[in-house]
Amino acid sequence: MLEIRDLHSGYGEAQVVRGVSLDVGEGEVVALLGRNGMGKTTLIRSIMGLTPPRVTGGSVRWRGHDLVGLTPHEIAGRKIAIVPQGRRLFPSLSVIEHLTMLKGARVKTGWTVERVFGIFPRLAERRNHRGGQLSGGERQMLAVGRALMIDPDLILMDEPSEGLAPVMVQHLESIVLDLKREGLSILLVEQNLYSALAVADRVYILETGKVVHQGDAKVMAQQTETLMKHLGVH
Repeated sequence: MLEIRDLHSGYGEAQVVRGVSLDVGEGEVVALLGRNGMGKTTLIRSIMGLTPPRVTGGSVRWRGHDLVGLTPHEIAGRKIAIVPQGRRLFPSLSVIEHLTMLKGARVKTGWTVERVFGIFPRLAERRNHRGGQLSGGERQMLAVGRALMIDPDLILMDEPSEGLAPVMVQHLESIVLDLKREGLSILLVEQNLYSALAVADRVYILETGKVVHQGDAKVMAQQTETLMKHLGVH
């Protein structure tokens, strides 16, 4: 579904993503791993058409159509959603207002407010609370719920477990697996290696803007030498 080939992007004269190629298949969870500063968020922003960075070469194709040069809302209109790093909620808007920003509360098809509340019961309890009043875990639930409301076929998740308590990380893992069973494709950027390996089908490791290793997640979980070399974990 998503095909990235020899993608280059960066900020001004600084090239951050340098010749990345990767694929995300239908109903597949693909994890993008790497230390801080290796270009993971820059890659996600480049896919979504967010600027900066600026794409300077290569292609991003979605179901055979090139996304490079399209605006973020045009890309979202092709059923690609993003859960951005830091959640990016509106502090003054309520949970309901976030969820109905792009789809009315009375819509009964696809992802609805009640369906989101079904997988995130805590949000139902906090439906009238503002974004600025939510805990870190609740904000992450809302960021995922908001993305689902465009009825996506692909979700880009950038560091979704960042700052979450272990119990919330486990809950997030179960949600990712549930979404996979629903047929959604997910490109998951994670610092939490073990969380990523728990849900991913395949893994790419990014280092200084380049893919230095890729493979099956279950196989990679056993490659401690590779993980230590590129991620500093064992």
